[in-house]
Amino acid sequence: MAKFDALIFDCDGVLVDSEVIAIQCEREILAGWGLDYAFEAFVQRFVGLHNRDFHNAIAADAQTAGLELPDDFRTALHANHWKRFEAELTAIDGVLEVAAAFSGLQAVASSSEADKLVRKLELTGLHDTFAPHVYSSDLVANGKPAPDLFLLAADRIGARPETCVVIEDSVNGVKAALAAGMTAWGFTGGGHADAGLAGRLTEAGAHGVFASHRDIAAALAG
Repeated sequence: MAKFDALIFDCDGVLVDSEVIAIQCEREILAGWGLDYAFEAFVQRFVGLHNRDFHNAIAADAQTAGLELPDDFRTALHANHWKRFEAELTAIDGVLEVAAAFSGLQAVASSSEADKLVRKLELTGLHDTFAPHVYSSDLVANGKPAPDLFLLAADRIGARPETCVVIEDSVNGVKAALAAGMTAWGFTGGGHADAGLAGRLTEAGAHGVFASHRDIAAALAG
């Protein structure tokens, strides 16, 4: 196993178990507006996107289908799951062990909007582990699957891209890591992971796929 100088984590579905909540809430409200997505199709297309890109894709799908979305659809899509985040959100098991075991540089690079990213990390007790190296796609012009965010994170922590390993649970995230010239490790330990996720991450080009953070810790140690 290659030695890495830096470890870059995605947040949703990697550090915090938020995707399972968000996907359920978003699919339910979209179905009520006439946009009914199969689970796998929804995950493959939308997980890992910044909200601006997600909203644009939803609006385009509605236009193609001849549907009219509410004027406040962007706000409405996210209102319900934030209530649940405040009550239910937890860190994914093993995150702190990986962070403590890795002696190199570390950062979080997430498609979440900056204020929401910080809040998720605070709710789960992870913020102080990674601050100040917590970076949102708000900081770059192009979100995942473009490489911009990962390149920004590497630059801010002083790491060369080829020495970074990225932990990602989404096809969009894996593509972004590869485009940045980094090693991409897929993660399937989040509550939203379905039976096909490992295969989709591998097909996207992930160099390895791990079912738990303990498996990641073992690979880093090896």
